[in-house]
Amino acid sequence: MKKFLDEDFLLQTSVAKKLYHDYAEKMPIIDYHNHLPPAEIAANKKFKNITEIWLKGDHYKWRAMRTNGVDENDITGNADDYTKFARWAATVPYTMRNPLYHWTHLELQRTFGIKKILNEKNAKEIYKTCNDKLQKLPVHTIVKKFKAEVLCTTDDPADSLEHHIAIKKLKGAPKVFPAFRPDKAMAVENAGTYNNYIQQLEQAAKISINSYEDLLEALKLRHDFFHETGCRISDHGLETMHADDFTLKDLERSFSAVRKGKVLDEKQVSQFKSATLHFICQWNAQRGWVQQFHVGALRNNNSRLLSLLGADAGVDSIGDWQVAQPMSKFFNRLDKENQLAKTIIYNNNPSYNAIYATMAGNFQDGKTPGKIQFGSGWWFLDQKNGMEEQMNILSNMGLLSRFVGMTTDSRSFLSFPRHEYFRRILCNLIGNDVENGELPRDITWLGKMVQDICYNNSKEYFNLGEH
Repeated sequence: MKKFLDEDFLLQTSVAKKLYHDYAEKMPIIDYHNHLPPAEIAANKKFKNITEIWLKGDHYKWRAMRTNGVDENDITGNADDYTKFARWAATVPYTMRNPLYHWTHLELQRTFGIKKILNEKNAKEIYKTCNDKLQKLPVHTIVKKFKAEVLCTTDDPADSLEHHIAIKKLKGAPKVFPAFRPDKAMAVENAGTYNNYIQQLEQAAKISINSYEDLLEALKLRHDFFHETGCRISDHGLETMHADDFTLKDLERSFSAVRKGKVLDEKQVSQFKSATLHFICQWNAQRGWVQQFHVGALRNNNSRLLSLLGADAGVDSIGDWQVAQPMSKFFNRLDKENQLAKTIIYNNNPSYNAIYATMAGNFQDGKTPGKIQFGSGWWFLDQKNGMEEQMNILSNMGLLSRFVGMTTDSRSFLSFPRHEYFRRILCNLIGNDVENGELPRDITWLGKMVQDICYNNSKEYFNLGEH
């Protein structure tokens, strides 16, 4: 019987162990999509306790605690920080076979050297140990500890990027680049919220937005500014892809209506999203950016918690929309114009994995290796089974060797061990194939393949050097 979380955790064969320890383990990290706060990186923040860095914004843990019967006041409410940590510690034993159980103990081991199993009885001891060690672990130290070479945050077009600019000037700071996330600029479903956002965009772009053409001008100005600040990635959170036909007259009519507070019908909303995303993708291609599409999350299901906590409260789930035809039409329209940038598509519904993998193969250009990527297991598929299935389907329908690998998609600076988790799963997958005689025991080539997936492919693909 193997010991829990030992040095060969998740590695079942001698080849898997060799691939991980000799090739994958020491590779740097390019964390090309996360939700880390740039302000905390700029300030090189030192967290006062483990609750602040570990639980404050982690809706994965919030969901588990609610499921375990923990009162909301002890999760996101007014309870003191130790109480919140203690409630999480008491929940951890009940998370067995949930990825949170592995992530929790990996993060405790790799960050703080704590090998004990967290539970209600040792919560106070572990809380104190973590807090003591955090005093010597400001943000920059944590990033360096995990060899995170590049971080790409998620930033709205109206953001000033002042913190990214400040980070660039800091000696010894990690490399941090913004990603252009224009979801709010397309969210015309709610006229009130949308018009408030347009005011913010006007201030950032320093122009009045009185028409759809003005909107495009403002977004293009911000796109240019992001590029000047080092941005090379556009990021999009979509329920589903939209690929409606449109004319500028249609768009002007819809924009005028929503600016007057009117509710657009479903077709107008879809048309608006189709057009605006199309124009942004053209700019991405012209600038040589990578664009990422996170598709399929049904967000904010619980109106009570949405009202109490706002978005990202841990009340999202897997959605179910028609995806293949609109995605094909959307990409084909850009491809015909020679305006399809490097693209990563992330799936959140496991029944659609093969659709995404084959869709990526439709639009490769024969020039850029892995130009269209079937992205890593995302959100609800960001776990052992989800990662294995994503890599198996990618292997069957594409080229695993050209895969750009893992990203944390996290709001926590303690989440970098998710790269280790992925790397162990990858090495084990390949090791099992060798053990079964399905792949040759060519360690040199397999080791190169592993290192490419862990780091080299993403380094070349994103081209995030000094800008």
